[in-house]
Amino acid sequence: MRPLCSTAGLTAAAQSGVLVGLLVAGAVGSVAHCGPMCGPFVLGQVAGRLARIPAAGLCERHRLGAGLLLPYHLGRISVYTTLGAAAAWLGGALGQRAWFARGGGVVLILAALLFADQALRRWFPRLARAGTGVGRGVAGALVARLARLIGRAGGEGRGFWGEMAMGAALGFLPCGFLYAALAVAAASGAAWRGAVAMAAFGLGTMPALVALGIAGGAAGRTWQSLLRAASPVIFAANALLLLTLGLSRLLA
Repeated sequence: MRPLCSTAGLTAAAQSGVLVGLLVAGAVGSVAHCGPMCGPFVLGQVAGRLARIPAAGLCERHRLGAGLLLPYHLGRISVYTTLGAAAAWLGGALGQRAWFARGGGVVLILAALLFADQALRRWFPRLARAGTGVGRGVAGALVARLARLIGRAGGEGRGFWGEMAMGAALGFLPCGFLYAALAVAAASGAAWRGAVAMAAFGLGTMPALVALGIAGGAAGRTWQSLLRAASPVIFAANALLLLTLGLSRLLA
C-alpha cells in the first residue's frame, strides 16, 4: 500500500508549489492573524528587552536587535515543525491501512476547505464573528495564561530560554490558520516532509511579527493593508491548488 501522500503521488513541482504556498500564506496571513493574537507578547518582550538597556546606551542597533526576538521565533517554529512531523507520521501510518487507501486525497481536500474557510472569513468578516467568538476567546485566554506561566518560569521571558519557552507555548495557540497548514503537512506522508512544510509556514509568519517588534503597533500600516487585501486571494489560491491535488489523488 502506498503511503498517504508519497513522493510518487505528488510531483516535485506540486510539492514545491505546496511549500511555496504555505510560505506565502504564512506571510500574508500573519498580518491579520498572528499580529493580533501574538502581538501583545511580542511587544511585551521587546519592551522588557529595551527596559534592561541603560537609556544612555540605547541606540538603533539595540532596538533592531530587541525587535528580532529570534529565540521567541525559534520556539514557535520548533513547535510548528514538531507538530508537522507528528501529523505527517500519523498520516503516513494511516496511509498503510487498506481502509485509508485514498486518505491522502481526503486530507488534502480537508486542507483545501480550511484554507477556503480562511479566505471566506476575510472576504465576509461576519462569518468570523458568527458563533465563534466565545469559544475562541476562552481557548485563547487559557493558552495565553499558559504562555504567561511558562514565561515566568523562564524569568518573565528574559534571556534566550525564557523567550524560547514563550514562543513554544504560543506555538500551541488554537488557530484555524495553523490547523489548515497542519492538514497539508499531514498529507505529505513522511515526517521530514511534514516538518519542512511547517517550517516553511513558520518562517512565513516571521516577517510581520518582526516588523511589529521593531516598529511597534504602527508598523507599516500601508503595507499591512495591502497584505490584508491579498490574504484571501492567497488563501483561495492555496485552496484551489490543494483541492486539485486532493481530487487527482482520489481519482488516481
